[in-house]
Amino acid sequence: MVRCLRGRVWDVAVDLRSGSPTFLKWYAHELNPADAQMMVIPEGFAHGFQALEPNSELLYLHTEFYHPRSECGLRYDDPQLNIAWPLSPKDLSPRDLAHPLLNDDFTGVAL
Repeated sequence: MVRCLRGRVWDVAVDLRSGSPTFLKWYAHELNPADAQMMVIPEGFAHGFQALEPNSELLYLHTEFYHPRSECGLRYDDPQLNIAWPLSPKDLSPRDLAHPLLNDDFTGVAL
């Protein structure tokens, strides 16, 4: 679960479950503390966000302990995903810029 504690964020989930009818589809929602909404991101989904205001802050609740060796990511500008970011992306980390694009034979994650 993800909740915005300060500022505003555009929160995005991408379905990476092979065989899912929504495979490689994304859903996004603006989170802010005023409405206190949360996003639940199921296992098998990628998660990303864009801060819409300076000093935005998120709270994450996870179902598992952090495993650095399991960490990976998607490119924010992958044409297969075509995510509609509300602001022009800027100030991206070198790690985020290094994520590869999905290729045509990407088959998702096995759960």
